[in-house]
Amino acid sequence: MASFSSAAVPSAAPATTNKTNTLPPSPLFSKTSSHRFKTHANQTLRFKISCNAAANDDDKSLNNSEILNLTPKRSPDMQNVDRRNLLLGIGGLYGAANYMTSIPSAFAAPITAPDNISDCIAANAGISDKKDAARTLACCPPVLSESAPKRFVLPKGAVTRVRPAAQRVTDEYLAKYNEALQKMRDLPDDDPRSFKQQAMIHCAYCNGSYRQKEQDGKPRKEIQIHNSWLFFPFHRWYLYFYERILGKLIDDPKFAIPYWNWDSPTGMTIPAMFEPDPAKGDPRKNPIFNAYRDAKHLPPVVVDIDYNGKERGASCIDQISINLAAMYKQMISSATDPISFFGGEYKAGDDPVNMGSPLIGSIESGCHTAVHRWVGNSRMPNNEDMGNFYSAGYDPIFYAHHANVDRMWKIWKGLGIKGHHDPTSEDWLEASYVFYDENKELVRVYNKDCVDTEPMGYEYETSRIPWSRNRPIPRTKKPKIAARSAGRVRKVEDVKFPLKLDQTVKVLVKRPAVNRTKEDKEKATEVLMVNGVRFDGEKFVKFDVFVNDKDNVPATTAADSEFAGSFAQLPHNRSSEKMMMMSGARFGITELLEDLKAEDDEYVVVSLVPRTGCEDVTVSEIKIELVPIV
Repeated sequence: MASFSSAAVPSAAPATTNKTNTLPPSPLFSKTSSHRFKTHANQTLRFKISCNAAANDDDKSLNNSEILNLTPKRSPDMQNVDRRNLLLGIGGLYGAANYMTSIPSAFAAPITAPDNISDCIAANAGISDKKDAARTLACCPPVLSESAPKRFVLPKGAVTRVRPAAQRVTDEYLAKYNEALQKMRDLPDDDPRSFKQQAMIHCAYCNGSYRQKEQDGKPRKEIQIHNSWLFFPFHRWYLYFYERILGKLIDDPKFAIPYWNWDSPTGMTIPAMFEPDPAKGDPRKNPIFNAYRDAKHLPPVVVDIDYNGKERGASCIDQISINLAAMYKQMISSATDPISFFGGEYKAGDDPVNMGSPLIGSIESGCHTAVHRWVGNSRMPNNEDMGNFYSAGYDPIFYAHHANVDRMWKIWKGLGIKGHHDPTSEDWLEASYVFYDENKELVRVYNKDCVDTEPMGYEYETSRIPWSRNRPIPRTKKPKIAARSAGRVRKVEDVKFPLKLDQTVKVLVKRPAVNRTKEDKEKATEVLMVNGVRFDGEKFVKFDVFVNDKDNVPATTAADSEFAGSFAQLPHNRSSEKMMMMSGARFGITELLEDLKAEDDEYVVVSLVPRTGCEDVTVSEIKIELVPIV
């Protein structure tokens, strides 16, 4: 099979401000597609983006019965893709098809949640504002039995649940969703299936309530399911049981939770289903409503997928353009390998706070964190609910947000790009967590059992992915930027680390190779690594990373080629008194260097630009490496 490098694929221009307010067409459904676009029965039309930027992004394309008949083990989001419009490579689905053939490690030490859930402590004991916390800090689940959790086995022959796009739900679905959520809220607080207990799951696993199960004498450090390769699988299992509990409460095995389709223009506002119409009664009595959302960001305001904690002031069409470009970066150009996408390795005995080994993946650091903070109430002391990990699960929109994050995992593997596969290490495959299922039974689940949504019995209603054609175009051709910066910008080897990010930092970083051929790029991708990021875990922290950006041009955004990506963290308030944490980030820059005509440059200028919460942030290493594509 032929292989195409990113350089061989022509890219479409990103959306820009213009009089017609149009966006580039999505490649998901071409005009010659064999599918006829259909409108859902009883479709309820609510908020529309006022700038009408989604004229070419009609998502009302397939109904559920069509989705159920799609080819197995391929994301419905990727049906009818003109694969010439995507970046292809030999073995793109290698990991999805062959992860079980990986050689088990004799020294595997996967992260393992404790058997005894009473081995749990109150979360956030060290939170500086705990007296003002809007939610309880006691996040431990009820102990219904002293028995060890059962090994969970996926049910066979279950009906497929189809998760709908939240902005397109029918009145019938909305009534059923309200009923299910109300019944969950009506359960006693000490019922593990209650809404309060479901919300506290996130608090417990994200804020240090659990310690790792003892293994081979390894130290029992706390469990942190963010900021590492546990991020995607943990949240997939979390949503899985949340969804099954809701379905059981209304006796509907086909019930599925909605996903907030913020990666597509038609879904880039808070879905109307989560903001009930006051004319129809007191919204506070609606089970989906949450008072702790930022009033400045209610519909029809467009979400900022690159949110810095401050209002950008961009026009509607410009914000959509920024969002689409950010998605392209996070899903394609920066997420070139499993570590860049999933996050860094995290094993038993590792200290998720101080070791500095785990690093954050592209989606978690990008759209995931931005949407959390954008929705959370900026007037609350800790930006509850969505703006802080301990409280995020109390907002029903959290589950729709993470459903779309989960959908990104599925789409990323389905793009057909070489290197896009699940981790193959036993330390990842055998990592496990403990949940209560829909029958109040305590069960243990494993990463290896959640790599495919089909056996788990759910799929996603089809939506377009216009960001797949939104590769940014440089504002100007700026070759030899690094050479012209010599003497004005220090070489990284001459810099004394750690570097403090209380102001913009610029360094010249040497590349491992220049003028790489198409064949070279098919074997390895060039990755910019920002390691040893030390930050205050109680703050929302974000800094942006640029390559060959000039000082005398308008502010660079995710819509510009010079933007490599961001490092962003929601508050990780924990039980210890030490609030400083360590992490890192990495960004694929092969395409970026092509676009900037910098492929023959020995050095490039790397800029780290603090955006929020960076007063105490330091970085211990900046380098560029070649990462093999396998």
